[in-house]
Amino acid sequence: MNGSGFTKRKLTALLIVGGLLLAIYAKNLLERKSFEGMSNTFKEVYNDRLIVEGYIFQISEHLFTIQKLIDHCQLSANHDDVIPQIMDNEKSILSIVDSFEKTKLTAQEKAYLSDFKSIIVNDLNIQDYTLIYTDSAGVNTTQVRKYDEKISLAQQDLDGLSKIQLDEGEKLINKANIVINRSKLWSQFEVALLFILAISIYLLLFRGKFQLPSSDS
Repeated sequence: MNGSGFTKRKLTALLIVGGLLLAIYAKNLLERKSFEGMSNTFKEVYNDRLIVEGYIFQISEHLFTIQKLIDHCQLSANHDDVIPQIMDNEKSILSIVDSFEKTKLTAQEKAYLSDFKSIIVNDLNIQDYTLIYTDSAGVNTTQVRKYDEKISLAQQDLDGLSKIQLDEGEKLINKANIVINRSKLWSQFEVALLFILAISIYLLLFRGKFQLPSSDS
């Protein structure tokens, strides 16, 4: 009878140990997926937010150069070089925008980029220098003012894009923090499982050895 009871307890303990090992294995799988998700989150922060912020800064520099060339056209020593310089900066901007468009974009980012690109291609495409300056009439202030307004709108698009990088970056960081906190909870859960496992193994291996002999013997 005692042997049968011990065997039953042994089987029960084995089942508990097996269940705990499976639970620990499942926990490790979940934690691995969590860390993969966190790794992807950090990659997204770098590739789609930090690098993009660099794109925005480079575009702003080119846009400022274009505005300087337009606003101070009368100071240029060689008027024939102004339009090529403006066109070169616009080409650089469009090349960066092309790289920008290959990143992971939100719907709002797509809208800002589309509007910005339209301004560069359609509104700031200065083909003739005489539109902004001639030796006889001087600076065409009306036309220059129109270009400045378009540049201002383009800069607003860049400011909107920059704000999105901050907002989306904060969301990704919060997401990473959730994963980290979840991992801490899983670690505590694993410690509890290991504690139960140790008790189960103790009961399995040693409890029967210290039982008092029955009165029948």
